[in-house]
Amino acid sequence: MPIPNNRATKISHALGMSLAVAAFSPAVRAHAAPLDDPYGTFTAQVENDAVSTLKGTSDQYYTSGLRLGWTSGTNNQPPAISNLNRLIWGDGTQRIALGLQQSIFTPRDTQSRAIVPNDRPYAGVLLATVNLLSDTDLSRSVAGIQAGVMGSYAGGYQVQNGFHSIIGDTPNLGWRHQLPNQPILQIQAGRIWRLPLISRYGLSTDVLPEINGAAGDFRTYGQLGATFRIGQGLDSDFGTPRISPGLDGTDAYKQTRPFAWYAFAGVDGQAVGYDATLQGSTFRSGEPHVSKVWDVGEMEAGAAFMFHGVRVSYTQTWQTQEFKHAKAGLFNFGSLALSAKF
Repeated sequence: MPIPNNRATKISHALGMSLAVAAFSPAVRAHAAPLDDPYGTFTAQVENDAVSTLKGTSDQYYTSGLRLGWTSGTNNQPPAISNLNRLIWGDGTQRIALGLQQSIFTPRDTQSRAIVPNDRPYAGVLLATVNLLSDTDLSRSVAGIQAGVMGSYAGGYQVQNGFHSIIGDTPNLGWRHQLPNQPILQIQAGRIWRLPLISRYGLSTDVLPEINGAAGDFRTYGQLGATFRIGQGLDSDFGTPRISPGLDGTDAYKQTRPFAWYAFAGVDGQAVGYDATLQGSTFRSGEPHVSKVWDVGEMEAGAAFMFHGVRVSYTQTWQTQEFKHAKAGLFNFGSLALSAKF
């Protein structure tokens, strides 16, 4: 059953209160320096409605995400970047992160050659990302910019139907109606707090409240969320990565024990002001579009493992409807990420 809108609003209000408490807690405002980490981190990530532990979705809505990322070691940026990071976030252990991501969106009916009324348009988005990270022992702050293109130049048709051809699957037939090319420019920022709870019998628990948002001609939104974790070596990172938007711990980690692991569950609420992949081109009218839902809720669960500097994580996400007339129930997709230090 879908989460009713009033329930999603209550979740957002509750998360907002917990974040407000966290933000004014003296422990959270502490600026102790995390462990130094001289190594860069390389990440490859895939999100897909087929990369899921659950059945029931295939090639619909947010159907594919691909990302490659690199995150620097600590405090080794050029002086100009370091000064900008400090200007934005103040004192902290600094990193810079670069990434390239592609997201593909399709309607539910992918075998129609005509525009499907009241269904999500075909869209591909290709973005380059630059993020500045600033860490304390109990918080991670991120600010950055994304630039790229939505439309045929993003290569959504080539990637999706090319992969289908390789594996012998049916091609999606409506790509000629994908949203037209337009430039994308986004700014984004967020903060995650790491609040330790209890440690017993060799296991630790914590909670990761988070607030983030973005503004631009791709997706303008604000988000509140929180993640509960249980495992060993929780101080190694701030949660698992996601292809934005979503609860995102980013790629940076510093393994604090020979083998670290945790299981997690989280929830977030998004207030969406604009979504070009639903509402159509920012610069044209008359293109395929649907009416967005302003409040979107997500639940996620998964696990992460770190060994010899390598981190592997899997996240299962359940999402409420993003637009009116979407299929009833929760849409789900999986996210698999592999990171390694060099």
